[in-house]
Amino acid sequence: QVQLVESGGGLVQAGDSLRLSCGASGRTFSPYAMGWFRQAPGKEREFVAAISWSGGQSHYADSVKGRFTISRGNAKNTVYLQMNSLKPEDTAVYYCAAAWSRNPAIVLVTTREYDYWGQGTQVTVSS
Repeated sequence: QVQLVESGGGLVQAGDSLRLSCGASGRTFSPYAMGWFRQAPGKEREFVAAISWSGGQSHYADSVKGRFTISRGNAKNTVYLQMNSLKPEDTAVYYCAAAWSRNPAIVLVTTREYDYWGQGTQVTVSS
């Protein structure tokens, strides 16, 4: 089992930046890919960004490409999402996710590929 805890959400104005963090605990000695998803009220959960176990591969949704950056800590059990130039449409609950991965270079981009989820952190961007 892996437990994920997100932090760093908040209320900001359009154009501001936020950095989300996600810490993993439990069975973290096995390789796992990680990702960030978000869910706005009345909408389905959508992919935001993902990173491989090695940290060398990443992928972004078109809506955040060039503004958001995903990264992993040196110990591999923490993942970050640096969000710059935030827009009101980025308002959502942001979820961290993890999935076991035999391939250290694989990136996972769909919700069904992930095994573990955090409780979510609210990001609100005012115009």
